[in-house]
Amino acid sequence: MMLMRRYINEGQNSMHLKPQRLGYTAGLLSVGINVLLFGLKYWAGIKSGSVAMIADAWHTMSDTFTSLIILLSFWIAARPADEHHPFGHGRAESIGAIIIGTLLAVIGFLFLKESIMRLLNYQAAQFTLLAIIVFGISVIVKEGIAQFALWAGKKIDSHALRAEGWHHRSDAIASGLIVIGALAGARLWWIDGVMGMAVSALILYATYGIFKGAVSSIFGEKPDPAVEAQIRKLVQNRAPAASCVHHIHLHRYGDHVELTLHCKLPPEMNLKEAHDLATTVEKAIRKELLVEPTIHVEPLVET
Repeated sequence: MMLMRRYINEGQNSMHLKPQRLGYTAGLLSVGINVLLFGLKYWAGIKSGSVAMIADAWHTMSDTFTSLIILLSFWIAARPADEHHPFGHGRAESIGAIIIGTLLAVIGFLFLKESIMRLLNYQAAQFTLLAIIVFGISVIVKEGIAQFALWAGKKIDSHALRAEGWHHRSDAIASGLIVIGALAGARLWWIDGVMGMAVSALILYATYGIFKGAVSSIFGEKPDPAVEAQIRKLVQNRAPAASCVHHIHLHRYGDHVELTLHCKLPPEMNLKEAHDLATTVEKAIRKELLVEPTIHVEPLVET
């Protein structure tokens, strides 16, 4: 992980990391490792006859498809604004995250059904030492990829990369549950079906988190209280005459963020003075928060 972060840091400019560089790196790294892990897990699952292991193998393969979606969404998001999309294409990342969540939900429900049927039919799996080793290695590798994706997602505030990171982490936890099930399977015939259900539940839980973050971003979110307080402070410092700052809204389009807010000014202030004051505040917000602000001014009416 340190080598990957060093590679990323070499590609940054003096101001910030390039989002597409992080997205492409995380996606390509995930594709290569997941294809290898899928082959090992699927082979181990077939050898042992374990539905939980096979389910987890396909969970890993789904990571490959989602990584390809990540690559595509970052490619689209990096396209500049045009006549029909004046705010750019940044929300392609959130759409990519929703697609990832949909694929995860389908996989989760399918393997939940299979695990229940295995319990109803009293089917037991035979776990081998090699299978336990393969899945143990998978836990370490997948958690490593998860940490990198979550770090990258936090670095550039990307819902898609955070979704990718939790997808990897859920795979690591799922593999860990299967290792536990394998160790206990010799005495408990039902452990494979139960572990399969646990893996399915984990997949569905990850799906909920992905949908929640991505959909919230598309619908629009209330600013974090700390960010809102910072905005109010900037307005008061640059425009002491302004009062009652309200209707603060952030509109995210990937790494491009639009900020709109209302503030009230003394009614005796003329139009030019109000405009100049709003422009001064907008410049300060643009410099401090790296967003594109628009301020609507209103007369302060005493009640």
